[in-house]
Amino acid sequence: MSFDPASLKYDANGLIPCIAQDHATGEVLMMAWMTAEAVARTVASGRVTYWSRSRGAFWVKGETSGHVQRLVELRVDCDRDALLALVEQEGPACHTNRRSCFYTAVRDGGEVVIADPMV
Repeated sequence: MSFDPASLKYDANGLIPCIAQDHATGEVLMMAWMTAEAVARTVASGRVTYWSRSRGAFWVKGETSGHVQRLVELRVDCDRDALLALVEQEGPACHTNRRSCFYTAVRDGGEVVIADPMV
């Protein structure tokens, strides 16, 4: 069975959320948006490609930072309105130089930083 990115359910802006997860450890690294074209580019190239809402342009993860995400497997949720990209992450995934964008936690009613930037 072939995969058609147009078969996914995109929001009114033509976007679908994509969670990036380390394929080896299961660590959730980040969430970003994709368009149908970004999904197609990701599948075709093996390099995870997102849609930057702020720049209005495609964003190949690691293109400028060197912190590349190589696609291991792309999973589609049961409602076809969210994606899970299992990736091989080179370096930090977060622009703050942390391994994951999820580096704060709400504990005892307060927000705390639970991961320092990578050295």
